[in-house]
Amino acid sequence: MTRLSSTDALTVCPKSMVYGPCGGVGFDGSCEVDERRCVFLQRAPVPWRPASSPAASLPELPRSAAARRSIELLASRPVVVADFAARALDRDSLDRCADALAGSVDVVLAGDSGRSRVQFSPALRAALIQAHGLPVWSGLNCRDRNRVALEGELAALAEVGVFAVHCVTGDHTQTGDRPDAQPVFDLDSARLAALARRYGHLVSVAEAPLSPPQDGRPARLVEKERAGAELCFVNHAGGPAAVARFVEQARQAGSLAGFIACVPVVLDRDSAALLASFTSLVLPDGFLERVLEAADPREEGIRAAVELSEAMLAVPGVVGVDLSGGPRPGGELDYALSVARIGRLLAA
Repeated sequence: MTRLSSTDALTVCPKSMVYGPCGGVGFDGSCEVDERRCVFLQRAPVPWRPASSPAASLPELPRSAAARRSIELLASRPVVVADFAARALDRDSLDRCADALAGSVDVVLAGDSGRSRVQFSPALRAALIQAHGLPVWSGLNCRDRNRVALEGELAALAEVGVFAVHCVTGDHTQTGDRPDAQPVFDLDSARLAALARRYGHLVSVAEAPLSPPQDGRPARLVEKERAGAELCFVNHAGGPAAVARFVEQARQAGSLAGFIACVPVVLDRDSAALLASFTSLVLPDGFLERVLEAADPREEGIRAAVELSEAMLAVPGVVGVDLSGGPRPGGELDYALSVARIGRLLAA
């Protein structure tokens, strides 16, 4: 495998990634933006270079109080995370969904999908959600903001006191509902993780074990950890055995991260269709059929999510699960109430 220089990556990657590949690589090796092949295929992961980080000249702030509490919780027991799926730019929907989830899960992942734009800014959304007593794991992407705007959000998230910051490069604007917007990609997930760590946050990143090049994914995670990441969300990879293989491969590569396993929440055909739109998603064999062919798909989906979560939590190295998915438009509150039931069943 040949090394990819940062200059080469900036020249040919549509996302200007240096520490690629992203999680959007198709199973055939295609780029998420167009029909070209991902430029990082057949190339060794780029080693983390601290001098290349925009955080290199910044002082490293002490851990925030919120980050210290999060670390203590993760050290004491597994956590249940839930994707937060309120309607974008709708304060009433946000309030209702936050009330529905408060007390049933440990924290919500407030992401920033290309399918849900425009949203409230990450710091404002986190503040609004946490006002309901519901901790926020705030997603931050490099698609829509340059490094100056990202630094501002990280500083604001520290003031808000979020549980953690999830650093992603982000889907390209051509894949979402705002292709008219100019993609930024001033940074990528590794360099954003370095910034987030400097601001005192607990930092997570994501990896897609089944997305090409599969043999480079564990080593790429290790480079993200060298940048500042401490936790890894494992994208839907087919079930506990697949997650266990990836964790073991990562450990052999030198990873010290804690792993959050994504668990699909399928309650009806709409939520199944949304999950199917996720890049490089693989569900356990028979999972969709079990739910959608049941007499009561919603109840069966809740049972299936609980069973799969318990199996994921039994995998060594897994420190939590992420109840992952989303509702049909207009079904946000019903979806949140069902996810809350899953969280309570897991706690029981």
